[in-house]
Amino acid sequence: MKRWVVILVIIGMLGYAVYGFVTREQVPVEGLEVGNLAPDFELETLEGETVKLSDLKGQKVFLNFWASWCGPCRSEMPDMQKFHEDRDDVTILAVNVNDRPENVDEFLEEYGITFPILPDEGTAVSTQYSIQLLPTSYLIDSEGKIEHIAKGALHYEDMVDYFDKMD
Repeated sequence: MKRWVVILVIIGMLGYAVYGFVTREQVPVEGLEVGNLAPDFELETLEGETVKLSDLKGQKVFLNFWASWCGPCRSEMPDMQKFHEDRDDVTILAVNVNDRPENVDEFLEEYGITFPILPDEGTAVSTQYSIQLLPTSYLIDSEGKIEHIAKGALHYEDMVDYFDKMD
């Protein structure tokens, strides 16, 4: 009889341990894949304001890496500007990769860009995010998790669709 009680207790403990393992909430880790927490960084805008990604927790973030000489970036920027004007629930951070300041200024004026531009002059953030193709965008939910990675230009409708699926 004692043997059966011990066996039942062991089976119960094992069952409880498996239940706890299966049902526990998975804590996302920092990384560059969908489902990971987006790696934190800090850059200054063209106006000299410091932007830290982790300070934007609670907001959806459209993190875009671009350059003024990049053809697909040029085609994507008008859609990003329209998206910025239409959506107040998404923060756009456009990280400019290793561009000359005068080229950036001309580009912004030409396209009428009003969202924050973050020069990555030393390419530290671009390197941190393993950027190899421009444009590359990380669409980040309000918890800081990467929900989608776009390598290449996004169209306005895609931007709307991806962010509407969040939360």
